[in-house]
Amino acid sequence: MASIAEITREHTGLSRDAITHLQQLVSGWGLLADFCFADLLLFATADRANVGTEATDAPEQFVVLGHIRPTTSQTLYRDDLIGQLIRGDERPLVARSMQHGEIIEGEITVASIHERVRVQCIPVRHQGRVVGIMTREGAPLVGRQPGELERTYVEIFHRLARMIAHGDFPYGADQSDAEEPPRVGDGVVLLDRSARVVFTSPNAISALHRIGIHGNTEGMKLTDYGFDERIIRAAFQSRVPITREIERGLDTTVVFRCLPLIESSAVSGAVLICRDISDLRRRDRLLLSKDATIREIHHRVKNNLQTIGSLLRLQGRRLESPEARSAIEESVRRIRSIALVHETLSRNAEDDVPFTDVVRPILRMAEESMVSPESPVYFRVEGDAGRLPSTVATPLAVVLNELLQNAVDHAFPLESGLHGGHVKITLGNDDGHLTVAVADDGIGLPPGFDLAAGAGLGLTIVRTLLETELGGTITVRSNKPGTPRPGTVIEMGVQLDAPWLSGDDEELRRPTGQMPVVQVPSPVDRSTTT
Repeated sequence: MASIAEITREHTGLSRDAITHLQQLVSGWGLLADFCFADLLLFATADRANVGTEATDAPEQFVVLGHIRPTTSQTLYRDDLIGQLIRGDERPLVARSMQHGEIIEGEITVASIHERVRVQCIPVRHQGRVVGIMTREGAPLVGRQPGELERTYVEIFHRLARMIAHGDFPYGADQSDAEEPPRVGDGVVLLDRSARVVFTSPNAISALHRIGIHGNTEGMKLTDYGFDERIIRAAFQSRVPITREIERGLDTTVVFRCLPLIESSAVSGAVLICRDISDLRRRDRLLLSKDATIREIHHRVKNNLQTIGSLLRLQGRRLESPEARSAIEESVRRIRSIALVHETLSRNAEDDVPFTDVVRPILRMAEESMVSPESPVYFRVEGDAGRLPSTVATPLAVVLNELLQNAVDHAFPLESGLHGGHVKITLGNDDGHLTVAVADDGIGLPPGFDLAAGAGLGLTIVRTLLETELGGTITVRSNKPGTPRPGTVIEMGVQLDAPWLSGDDEELRRPTGQMPVVQVPSPVDRSTTT
């Protein structure tokens, strides 16, 4: 469904400020629909050039910019009317209200529903100019006397309607409601110009009881019962809505939203809408507690991994075999790459992580522990992989660590005379398709290299994690064949919305037809790694 901005740009000649004013009206008019127990429609004059009727004698047309149904009553319209073009002779009351800039009431027969409809047209004025017409549309009243609550709510709507016609509503600044705003059905208190209670709905009485205000409040000021006067005083002084939460102990939280009613450029009263959000805040506290627990778990996992790495380093120092020491060092780097993911997760409450925050520490770790002064290797990162779930970021961090180690060990050997080089990591995320490429400018692939036959430890780990755990793809090719530094490019792709990455079932986590888990060979057999 098209937005108000799109419809107005296509069918009207309204300015940007006028469109913003209409958007602010629509963003909060659910309150108005509930107060008047009727559908609300928003009309604007259609520009003749934009609707293909440039002739001056062509009938006037209106475009429907918005439509909202009440939650306090039945709706007249089953279908949304937004975006429809309607001739002026089909809506004569709208045409008259637009022409004269006055509130007009009457009854018409709506052809689309074949019923008589009671219509009230309210001009929407912005900076002294009528930019639209809001209509209140409901069934005609036949022999039924409304009760006190309904009469009061409709009277509140009439006062807000007069504010719309004078350009005082919506309020000047952007007063968008916060999350879970109060609703009419939650409770309404009507105040007069001296902030005394005129009417209190039954649900509002219950909400006031929750914060310790008992007794008959009508004719009294809520502040006489200990109510926070700053809410009402700020709304009267600023002439814009004020929303505050009042807590009573740990178990009760009630949110109040005070809307000042303006008449003849002065505040003539206010509507205080209240809602008991105790259960919502209780859930929020539980979520915060769970988030803190999850972060603490990640922090402890990181600490435990670092402890394991430290123990392995201690053990490695006691070994005399260079090959055994090298294997221990490689294991420590793999553990540290996993710990980096948990360290990043421990800093936020979400289950995903900005992968760039993991990549850069891995590069620093590679520079510190893998690169020798005799053959310096320089790393750089391009692109952004975005935020990745921990189920993807953890194995991918290990994969990246293995590829960087392979590049340092095999792309720039001392006997080649290259004396170091460059490694570039390119990240991309295109609508859920993750791409990672590791390119170097080293000696390139050995003759007859076959990825499927690669039996080195590094490639075995990479293929097992990437293809089996993530269901991804991997290709290896020469970067610039036929040159003194042909280099190697390893490209990987992972579909982030794949079912085996999002499913809880372990069977879904392993894509069928992928490479099975292979036996890891001896860590010293790396003659075919790249």
